[in-house]
Amino acid sequence: MRIAVLSDLHANVQALEAVMNDVISQGCEHVFCLGDLALAGPQPKEVVDYVMAQDTWTVIQGNTDKMIAQYGPEVVEFLEAQYPIMANAMNDDVLALDNSHRAYLGGLPPQLSLDIEGCSVLLVHGSPRANNEDILPEMPLEIVEEMIEGTSEKLILCGHTHVPCGYQTNTGQTVVNVGSVGRPMTQNPKACYAIIDFAHSSFELKHRFVDYDNVLAANIMSQRNFIGADRLSDILLNPVERHI
Repeated sequence: MRIAVLSDLHANVQALEAVMNDVISQGCEHVFCLGDLALAGPQPKEVVDYVMAQDTWTVIQGNTDKMIAQYGPEVVEFLEAQYPIMANAMNDDVLALDNSHRAYLGGLPPQLSLDIEGCSVLLVHGSPRANNEDILPEMPLEIVEEMIEGTSEKLILCGHTHVPCGYQTNTGQTVVNVGSVGRPMTQNPKACYAIIDFAHSSFELKHRFVDYDNVLAANIMSQRNFIGADRLSDILLNPVERHI
């Protein structure tokens, strides 16, 4: 079975369309989506509408999906203290999303453990112990092993950092960050996702990097009516830092 694994769409229609065209061309039979559908991107409503319409996808909740679902003074104050542009973006995003969108995001499971062709798989957004914990390249292996302590799945899939990477642990588990579709934070800002071939209790995984019209996406982003939209627009063209 061939499965595409997407994460961190962040309201980027152009990136999502390009990735889904690639997913189809690669013959994928199913899609796993690891969350962060809407926050701080060009077109939040359109992306959430698209995902809500996919009956065959398996979708879990990202940390920003939870924030949008629980939108209120406490969430806004938390963001304003750390990432004020993200707070501005959220205030504008909730105007584009209606109650059905927020109910959908709020109802997504935070994690899922699945069996695919005899292979146990854990879907998380950040790490198994926190939806906002970073699994990044070149981390000490013992730190990654601490993050997955208590899990037994053979393959753990995550996103959140927007940077693809992978680890083989001393417990025989594989941990893979699939990168980001909608706001990639790699030197060449192509949309990134993973394809996994499952067969006979084993798997083969590869990352895919897909060209998309990031100029159009950036232009749409820059036209959103909140302070900092221009910064978020620039990141789609020249990713320099994850948090602004």
